[in-house]
Amino acid sequence: MSPQERREMIVRTALPLVAEHGATVTTGRIARAAGIGEATIFRVFADKDELLDACVSEALRTDHVLAEIDAIPLDQPLPARLAEAAAAIEAYLARMGMVIGALHATGRADRARPADQADHADQAERTGHAGRGMHGGGEQADGPDREAAMTRTRDALAELFQPESDRLRLPVDQVASLFMGLMFTHARPPAGPGPSLEDYLDVFLHGALKEGTAE
Repeated sequence: MSPQERREMIVRTALPLVAEHGATVTTGRIARAAGIGEATIFRVFADKDELLDACVSEALRTDHVLAEIDAIPLDQPLPARLAEAAAAIEAYLARMGMVIGALHATGRADRARPADQADHADQAERTGHAGRGMHGGGEQADGPDREAAMTRTRDALAELFQPESDRLRLPVDQVASLFMGLMFTHARPPAGPGPSLEDYLDVFLHGALKEGTAE
């Protein structure tokens, strides 16, 4: 196993432990879960802080959720496609919110925010305590990389709308942007019980008015 492969394996093992225990998780516990000696961790990470920063970076990556969206069959009905995309995005939100929320709750608010991830951390901390957090970016949160990640997400969602492009009221990229906004809003529900994801999707696809009530 190369140092990079070992590093990735350790981060994958550490992520659920960080989500559960935050900054209080020990490198010894991570090593035991990975089936390696604790010294192996420090061959690829300078210290525990660097490992925790790598976990934050991994939680913020969008390549996994984009691959899931890209794999959604376009021959399904549009509501089914959007439901799959929403489920993939929700899983991403949950992972990001849990990791950053747990670090924040255990006193690592500043260290949980590398400068290139500040926007993501802010968003996840606001919503992570409920198990959710999202700002729809990628490996970097600011500047061109953040914009590129947002664009990739929008483009992946736009593909889901492409088969119905002649029936849409707006161009597919604009509809995809609206859908992204819907997902961000669902990730930050108002106080108290809110609409279900199914309700969000139903109103998104069919509007807020009951049939026959439009003027």
